[in-house]
Amino acid sequence: MEILQVVLASLFSAIALFIITKIMGHKQVSQLDVFDYITGITIGSIAAEIATTLEDHWWKAIYAMIIYGIISVTLSIVSMKFPRVRKYLNGTPTIIMNNGKLYRKNMKKAKIELSEFLLMCRQEGYFNLSDIQTAIFENNGKLSVLPVSTKRPLNPEDMNLSPQSEYFNTEIIMDGRILDGNLRRMGLDTTWLKKQLEEQGYKSAKEVFLGVCDNNNVLTLYSYN
Repeated sequence: MEILQVVLASLFSAIALFIITKIMGHKQVSQLDVFDYITGITIGSIAAEIATTLEDHWWKAIYAMIIYGIISVTLSIVSMKFPRVRKYLNGTPTIIMNNGKLYRKNMKKAKIELSEFLLMCRQEGYFNLSDIQTAIFENNGKLSVLPVSTKRPLNPEDMNLSPQSEYFNTEIIMDGRILDGNLRRMGLDTTWLKKQLEEQGYKSAKEVFLGVCDNNNVLTLYSYN
């Protein structure tokens, strides 16, 4: 009975920590997976309790630590096997700035203030927002920046060049699974994808670890090998 109470208490506390972490936002779990963060702080707290308590029921804390470890490993496996579940477990990237426009609603969603966003830009080496084409707040709490075409390394502006704007590639295949939503957003279909796979020597998408498509519908494939 006591073991069951420990199991239930651990499960409920894990759920509560997950909800609280989501409310706090991605910046709280910078560089960590959500459940790595939750498991880390929880197991650390339990271990500290074991080290300082004088009670005889220390074995309950050991059981709780094992349960948290099992929860973390299980969710990691589920996230790997079912890509669609990832966005619910780890969250999704949020576009903060694009084509010179700042999205205030997205900043509130990501729970970052304007001053924090400017700080992140400076940390990435961008002191002028006009140098940024797109800024995305990732689900690990970091900011990814795509500079405008004239502000990339080996500045084309110094060579009197005006290259075309570049855009992020779109993932079409991940872990052998076709991302139908991304495929449709690119204006493509499975017939086109099957032809591209055959031309590059693949029998099916299951043989592809990662497939990305650029704005010109050029598909780049990476095999498991």
